[in-house]
Amino acid sequence: LVLKTIVLKNTVGSNPTLSFNLCILLFKLKMIILIICTVLKILAVVVPLLISVAYFTIAERKIMGIIQRRKGPNVIGFLGLLQPLADGLKLFVKETIFPSNSNISIFLIAPMLTFILSLIGWAVLPLSKQIVLSDLNVGVLYLLATSSLSVYGIIMAGWSSNSKYPFLGALRSAAQMISYEVSIGFILINVCVCAGSFNLSTIVMAQKNIWFIVPLLPMFIIFCVSMLAETNRHPFDLPEAEAELVSGYNVEYSAMTFALFFLGEYAN
Repeated sequence: LVLKTIVLKNTVGSNPTLSFNLCILLFKLKMIILIICTVLKILAVVVPLLISVAYFTIAERKIMGIIQRRKGPNVIGFLGLLQPLADGLKLFVKETIFPSNSNISIFLIAPMLTFILSLIGWAVLPLSKQIVLSDLNVGVLYLLATSSLSVYGIIMAGWSSNSKYPFLGALRSAAQMISYEVSIGFILINVCVCAGSFNLSTIVMAQKNIWFIVPLLPMFIIFCVSMLAETNRHPFDLPEAEAELVSGYNVEYSAMTFALFFLGEYAN
């Protein structure tokens, strides 16, 4: 506001050069503030997301432990609540081992691609009525596009490892993900037709009177099945079958490259 006042005063004055310089300064200041605000918005979404991913892992391990009549992680921190931080630190300080016959550049790009694509999908998800990073009118199509591109990270990981087990796991994962994307797409079309928009905020507000799960209950059940298949969870975990493929497409990965795949899978 101060700069605007100075610019307006000098516009009327006899020094046009000073006025022009102040306009440029004001524009640069606006751009810097815009960039800082955008970075803070991104951090406000990404940091809680990564923390929640870390604690989803311990929640899963605890629940599996209860099912199998054991305690699960319970040593580091109160009730083992610091276990995800210890696991992250361990993966961070470990040495990354590259297979001797692998394609190193593609081998490194694959986990970064998977991790980045899993994060950028959250840009269009409305966290509340006013809080959304980018309120796109084609938010549903954006989500479908980013989830489809994640197949490339898996294929690149399996192929660049130059080993038959990761390659078989990558082929299984890619085939399964592409297959169930078709059903997810058809289900989301039903939701978009009911809301009359591809904008995710509009879809949320359209459920103000009645949730779409009520009239579209069969679609919701099919969506849950497809969701499990997309994320390679039980009973659709054939791409990561431990008895046959050890761990699937990420067999040859270690340290932070493995951690990026792990974070990408849970953030997805």
